[in-house]
Amino acid sequence: MRDVKNIKSRVLFSALMVFVLALSAVSAQAQDVYTGNPVSAIFEQASPAVVNIDTEAMVRQSVSPFGDDPFFREFFGDRFKEFSRMVPMRGKGSGFIVSEDGKILTNNHVVADADTITVTLSDGRTFDAKIVGKDPTFDLAVLKIEAKNLPILELGDSEATKVGEWAVAIGNPLGLEHTVTVGVVSAKNRSIHARNFNFDGFIQTDAAINPGNSGGPLLNMDGKVIGINTAIIPYAQGIGFAIPVNMAKQVMDDIVRYGKVRRGWLGVYIQPVTRDFAKAYKLDGTDGAVVSDVVPDSPAAKAGLKRGDVIISIDGKKVKDHQDFVMKVRHRMAGDEVALKVVRRGKERTLKAKLSEVDDSAGFGEVSGSGEIDSLGVKVAVITGQLKDKYDLPSEDGLVILSVEERSSAAMAGLKEGDVILEANGHSLKTPSDLGRALKNEKGNAVLLVRRDGRTTFISITLRR
Repeated sequence: MRDVKNIKSRVLFSALMVFVLALSAVSAQAQDVYTGNPVSAIFEQASPAVVNIDTEAMVRQSVSPFGDDPFFREFFGDRFKEFSRMVPMRGKGSGFIVSEDGKILTNNHVVADADTITVTLSDGRTFDAKIVGKDPTFDLAVLKIEAKNLPILELGDSEATKVGEWAVAIGNPLGLEHTVTVGVVSAKNRSIHARNFNFDGFIQTDAAINPGNSGGPLLNMDGKVIGINTAIIPYAQGIGFAIPVNMAKQVMDDIVRYGKVRRGWLGVYIQPVTRDFAKAYKLDGTDGAVVSDVVPDSPAAKAGLKRGDVIISIDGKKVKDHQDFVMKVRHRMAGDEVALKVVRRGKERTLKAKLSEVDDSAGFGEVSGSGEIDSLGVKVAVITGQLKDKYDLPSEDGLVILSVEERSSAAMAGLKEGDVILEANGHSLKTPSDLGRALKNEKGNAVLLVRRDGRTTFISITLRR
């Protein structure tokens, strides 16, 4: 009887041991799954190369000699708006190290017009950073700190990235250092058209991106950079945008090699396809851009473009209107070959052009005579009758400012939409090309003669390069 009891005890003990071992195995397996979390691994691998960026810029702030007293404001209104003082404006952003000797990639808007830039590494070390070069069009900038043997992030292939793939964002949102968020690639080739910013080709993601994330990396599950976090839609949740890393590579390489981006130039003047034009030329609609003139010996001329051609696509991508065409060309680099599908006398044909380097003194693209002057951060136009009426201008002399980039050289000098630039460094201005030529060889400052509200004044302005 005792033998039976002993056997039962042994069986029960063995069963309990098997159960305990099974629980241990499950626990160990769960632990392996937890410690093998790919996002944790990516963060540990990538975070040492992600940096926090703090900037400070002195900006001019309008002040009233009477403070903010509503009593005086009621009587004097904005009469004393010209009183101003310089105050510091501080900003925060993110970036990531791309070379062991201290080159850092970030957004242009993070460091634009900053007087001081401080970079903080993940180990707490801080460095003063210098701007190697920046490009407002692509909203990218390259910084440099004096350090060696730094950890770097490997750049991936944004073209190979597929919609639905996991994406990891690391940055400094709202000053919360080294925050990691996870989402998916929601879409590719998104376009954003804002007042001072137009961009084609964004990666859209639902990984949480907030102010301060700008300039930080968007990573794939291999820990490679596929995008540079750039923009959000303030009134939406789960919608963020990143610049594709393939485009950033081109910009960064140009900045490091030449100190600037060698943007492509085609050499055409264009205008919108109006209903009357479409009817007269028997077009199906108003999509595309009409070539109104071709610059001699330009890439467009060599490709065979002619007046009256209607450009309907570039590299297989539909041209919605003349502004869309200008933006698509601006996103190409010098040396790129583009395929232009045009309609000429009712027949479609494809022409190939090799873009040359853009020049501020070259044709700007729109027949209306408008153009962007990067060194100032303004878009200007020849004063037409319509613009004269819109801005209540006394004459058609000079160039009217259509828009001013925030925190640009022009904005810092107090220029605004509707101001008229009459002269630049003593040179009279009739076209945007005149302004581009007048500023082209200036190294630091320029003096503009500006008319506002019927009064003229000279303004000294620091040019950005």
